[in-house]
Amino acid sequence: MAALSETAGAAPRLEAARRLVVKIGSALLVEGLSGQLREGWLAALAEDVAAARGRGADVILVSSGAIALGRGVLGFPAGTLALEQSQAAAAVGQIRLARAYEAALAPHGITAAQILVTLEDTADRRRYLNARATFATLLGRGAVPIVNENDTVATDEIRFGDNDRLAAQIAVTVGADQLVLLSDVDGLYTANPRTDPAARRLDVVTRIGPEIEAMAGDAVSGFSKGGMKTKLMAARTAVAGGCAMAIAAGGGLRPLAALIAGAPSTWFLPEHDPQAARKLWIGSMKEKGAVRIDAGAARALGEGKSLLPAGVVAVEGAFGRGEPVAILGPGGVALGRGLIRYTAEEARIIAGRRSGEIAGLLGYPGRAALIHRDDMAI
Repeated sequence: MAALSETAGAAPRLEAARRLVVKIGSALLVEGLSGQLREGWLAALAEDVAAARGRGADVILVSSGAIALGRGVLGFPAGTLALEQSQAAAAVGQIRLARAYEAALAPHGITAAQILVTLEDTADRRRYLNARATFATLLGRGAVPIVNENDTVATDEIRFGDNDRLAAQIAVTVGADQLVLLSDVDGLYTANPRTDPAARRLDVVTRIGPEIEAMAGDAVSGFSKGGMKTKLMAARTAVAGGCAMAIAAGGGLRPLAALIAGAPSTWFLPEHDPQAARKLWIGSMKEKGAVRIDAGAARALGEGKSLLPAGVVAVEGAFGRGEPVAILGPGGVALGRGLIRYTAEEARIIAGRRSGEIAGLLGYPGRAALIHRDDMAI
C-alpha cells in the first residue's frame, strides 16, 4: 500500500500548528435528542483553544450545532426537517451557539467572533478575498472566529451541505497548516469497525486514491450530516491547499490535548505547505488582464513586497476585483500573476499614485496594496 504509512513519526505534531482550524460536529456539542448544550464539554474545549493560543497558534473553530440547538426551542419533532424549518431553527440556535462560545472563551481572555458563510462566499473571488481579509484582521487582533454555514438564508444551490467541507475550505482560505475534524469516529478504517472486527485504522494517509475512497462509509450519527465520504472530500481540499488534516474522536473532554498526547487519529498529509500551495494555485490561473510596472516595483516584488499603485505604469484588459492578472515588468517581461484588489477601471484611476491618494481618487478608502504579496505568484 504505497498510499499508506503507519509510522507514528510521520504524523504532524498538533502542538506545532501555526494556524489551526478545528471542526466541531453537532453530536459533540449537543446532547442527544434533548437538544441541550454540553456546557462542560465546551468549557473543556475552550481550555484546549486557550492552550493553543498560548503556544502562539491562531485558532478558528468551524462549529455545527445551530439547528440542533434551535429545533427544540421551536418545538420541531425529531427527524428530518423541511428547509424552512431548518432555517428557522438555525435562526434561533445561532444566537445560542454564539453566546455559548462567547461565554466559554471569555474566562480565558479570548474574544469570540461569529462568521456565517455560504458556498457562494468562497466560490466568488471578490467575496473570497474579503473573507480572507476579515479573518486576517480578526486573527491579528487575537480573536477566535466561530464559523458556521449561514443556514438561515442558504438554499441547496449555495450550500456546502456539511461542515467537514466547509472547514476544509476555510482552512485553505486562511492558509491554515493544520485542520482537525472532531467527530464521533477516531479516524479512517479499512472497513466499518462497527460491523467488521478485522477493520484497521490508518495512522497516516499520504495520497487519497481509489483504494482510500473505497474505505469510506456513510454517516451513522443521529445528528451528523457528514459521513466518511464527506471527510475524504474535505481531506482532498485541505491537502491540495497545503494543509494537513486529522480525523479524531472528540467526545471526551479536551480532545485536542488528547490528540497531542497520542489519541488515535488519521492524518492526511499535503505535498506542499499552505503558502506554496496557494502560489501554485494562483500561478495556474488564466489572466483576465495585466498590470505593467516600473523597475522599482519589479525590484520590490523580487524582495517579497506587495505591489502598490505607485509602481504601476499601465493597466490592460477588463477585470473585476479578486480576478487574476498578469504582472509585467519593464519591456513586457512576465514576472508572475496575482489576484488584484481593484477593478480594471479603479486600477487605471489609481495607477502611478501614492496609496494615501486612493480615498480622494476613488471616493472611498481602498486597500493600500493593488496586489498583496499573499495573493501573488512571482
